[in-house]
Amino acid sequence: MKITKNDLYGYGISVAAAELTGLLSQLLSGGMNTDFFASLTQPPLSPPGWVFPVVWTLLYALMGIAAYRVYRTESPGRTGALVLYAAQLLVNFLWPIVFFRFENLGGALALLILLFVLVLLTAVRFMKLDRTAGLLLLPYLLWTVFALYLNIGLYFLNK
Repeated sequence: MKITKNDLYGYGISVAAAELTGLLSQLLSGGMNTDFFASLTQPPLSPPGWVFPVVWTLLYALMGIAAYRVYRTESPGRTGALVLYAAQLLVNFLWPIVFFRFENLGGALALLILLFVLVLLTAVRFMKLDRTAGLLLLPYLLWTVFALYLNIGLYFLNK
C-alpha cells in the first residue's frame, strides 16, 4: 500500500484517538492511585510503576496504526473489525477507572478477561483484513495476558 499525505493525517488521527482514550481514562481514574496501588501485595514479576505508562503509550500507538490500516482496506469486513476495535478500546478505557477509582479488583479482573477476549477477536479479524494490522496488535495481546496475570495475582493476594 502506498502511503499518501491523507494517510499520514489518518494515521495521526487514529493514533491520537487511541492515545487520548488512554489519557482520558487515566484522568478519570484519578491517575494511578499510587496510595491504593502501593498498599496492595504485588504478585511476582510485577514491574515498577514507571513501566506501565511507557508500555501503554507504545501500545496505543500500535493500536491506532493497526486500526487505520484496517480502515483503509476496502473489505466489507472492515466495519465489523472496527466495531470490535472500538469495543475493546471501551473496555480498555474502563479498566483503570474500575481498578484505580473504584478500587474494585474483582470488577477489574472481569473487565480484563473481557478485554483479552475482545483483543484476541480484534487481532484475528484485523489479521484477516491486513496481516500487518493483525501483527501490530500482538504486543497488545501479549501485554493483556501479562496484565491478566498481574490482576489475577492482585485479586487473590489482596482478598
